[in-house]
Amino acid sequence: MYHNTKLLKVIPFSLLAIVLLVLAGATILEKIFGTDYVNAHIYDSPAFAVLWGTLAVSSLLYMYRQKLQKHVPVALLHLSFLVILAGAFITWMWGEHGTLRMMKGEVAHSFQNDADAHRDFPFNVSLADFQIQYYEGTHAPMDFVSTLKIDDNRTNEIAYGEVSMNHILSYRGYRFCQSGYDEAGGTTLSISYDPCGIAVTYIGYALLLFSCLLVLFSKKGHFRQLLNNPLLKRGAAVFLFLVPSLFSLSAAGIPKVLPQTVAAKFGDLYVMYNNRVCPLETLAKDFTLKLYGNTSYRGFSPEQVFTGWLFYYSSWKEQPMIKIKSGTVRHALNIKDTYASLDDYIDEINQYKLDGLNARILSGEDVADRRGIEEANEKYNLISMLYSGTFLKIFPHRQLGAHTLDWYAQNDLLPKEMNEGEWLFIRKSFGYLQEMIVKKDFNGVSALLDKMKMYQRKMAGDTLPSDMAFRAEKLYNTCDYTKPLAMGCLVIGVLAFLFYCQTLGHQRPIDRRWTLGLNVLLIIPFLYLTLTIALRGYIGNHLPLSNGYETMQFMAWVTLILSFYLQKRFILILPFGFLLCGLALLVSMLGEANPQITKLMPVLASPLLSIHVVVIMVAYSLLAFVMLNGVAAFILRFTHKEYRESVECLQLISRIILYPAVFLLAIGIFVGAVWANVSWGRYWGWDPKEVWALITMLVYALALHPASLHYFRRPLFFHLFSIVAFLTVLITYFGVNFLLGGMHSYAG
Repeated sequence: MYHNTKLLKVIPFSLLAIVLLVLAGATILEKIFGTDYVNAHIYDSPAFAVLWGTLAVSSLLYMYRQKLQKHVPVALLHLSFLVILAGAFITWMWGEHGTLRMMKGEVAHSFQNDADAHRDFPFNVSLADFQIQYYEGTHAPMDFVSTLKIDDNRTNEIAYGEVSMNHILSYRGYRFCQSGYDEAGGTTLSISYDPCGIAVTYIGYALLLFSCLLVLFSKKGHFRQLLNNPLLKRGAAVFLFLVPSLFSLSAAGIPKVLPQTVAAKFGDLYVMYNNRVCPLETLAKDFTLKLYGNTSYRGFSPEQVFTGWLFYYSSWKEQPMIKIKSGTVRHALNIKDTYASLDDYIDEINQYKLDGLNARILSGEDVADRRGIEEANEKYNLISMLYSGTFLKIFPHRQLGAHTLDWYAQNDLLPKEMNEGEWLFIRKSFGYLQEMIVKKDFNGVSALLDKMKMYQRKMAGDTLPSDMAFRAEKLYNTCDYTKPLAMGCLVIGVLAFLFYCQTLGHQRPIDRRWTLGLNVLLIIPFLYLTLTIALRGYIGNHLPLSNGYETMQFMAWVTLILSFYLQKRFILILPFGFLLCGLALLVSMLGEANPQITKLMPVLASPLLSIHVVVIMVAYSLLAFVMLNGVAAFILRFTHKEYRESVECLQLISRIILYPAVFLLAIGIFVGAVWANVSWGRYWGWDPKEVWALITMLVYALALHPASLHYFRRPLFFHLFSIVAFLTVLITYFGVNFLLGGMHSYAG
């Protein structure tokens, strides 16, 4: 009997380890050989289905042998995953997925599936109409809408329905999802036929949510037993909970600039930038940040830098303010420092120094540091476009009969039907400004800028952002304190952590004045993040959770909320909150500073996106606390002789956190699957980020089985696992974005 039980335990956990290795290896193979290769040889292969099926059957037998059916919440939780797997198997066996491309008026009798075979519809479908809906006043697509006509010969029924992003059309088990369009006015639809698989899978998702709640709130459950453990109530151990990790002036002369008040008036103009209308101040800030890596240069405001390049080009082209990250480019430009001037791009015979590298790239040669070369080219071209008068699109014009506005720069090709007065105003305004600036007639400059803004309001009208949104964005532009705030949080967190460990290691209580002081300091980043997140959401008109910068800022904010909420039980969470907040803020700035506030891609304009990201980021925050808890345990292990009780308490606290963390991660993954099903017609596509999120969930789920995996009962092993397992979170969030790619790259 004992050997049979042991074998039943070894088989499912061994198969789970094999599944994890296969999944991780598949993402690497996809990067090397491509998506079609891994789909054919792994994800769609019979062997992969057999592996999952064997894991499901062996798990079910082990659950029965362990009499798990007597523990209803836990049994339902495991059963939910088996139901989800059953739904996936039905989809794999009998589901169809493919693509349909149609022009207006065209009738389709079949679609092309993923295996490039044609599958007939039991009806005829035609494209009655297709429209691209734009964000008002821009050419940025807000949605793609296809109106389909379905002619069902079997029932003699003719039906019409609309398909758009995040809105599907279902008919007789066939689901039509908007995928894209072409320039000729045709539509691209994603087709799926999987009535049974989706239904079973959704039942599994619902059962998962219900069982997670039962596990957390069941009075006889293991989670409630952990919460009532007397070790948590001992004064010396109350502090231990979630531990976040421990982690030039140039020789060139001062350039000419406009007075700050005059430059600021330029910032008050409207400009079409990144497919949206915003204050010119925003463009100036991003322009300066792009070139220099900071939002000011030598104490000058972004507007002064921007207008300096615009009106004092000869003075500014000598300034070493173009940040060059690439060693290859620095060598080509023959500069030793990090910063180059515009003059450094041109040699003695007026040749562009990067022409040779560009030619090698265009020829298809594998050039080292291609990204750095392209970035250096982009900065040079950005200045050239500004100087040539084709970059600054501040003049709106609506052509007769047009639904949208077009925004023009001074030297753009203007429409032929534009009246002469308007044409002259656009062509000559900057010439007049230049003349007055040369004469230092700054009152005249201000008066002309007022006229330009009146022109913008007259021509653009209701398509301009509201005055409140305009002021909100200008306020957001002044909130440029992320880096000092991050460094301050890290310094306070490290010092507080060392002090708390020293005090509590000697079994002394924490002075309430320290706790009060840290709470007061914690309010500063909390208020800052609350303000910036709220402003960013209001300006963009959507929850700011659509890219890596925004999600890391949100993670920092969530960390602070958890720190406030949990400190009564776990005192050390205060320094941990500072540490994790600082790290999240620094990570949000990696690679590039604040990304531009852009219109959402149509597929991202879904409330499910917000739920998906929020839940996932809360889970990541909790797992980060668990990891840092492990770091604290090892610090105590090697710095204090009487460490056992503290380390055990840390393990207890980590196990408590692990339950909601894993459950939230699972729920977040499956909310994302529902979102994908609504948007793309399939709830799981084996995208690298999906795969690594699944790997993360399965890895951490191992630690929730101490009854079967006895090593997790050992405190130091558990803490070591919590540190190493956090690598899966880092790969999921960062590694996939920067190394593996996939559909989720926009989130990076």
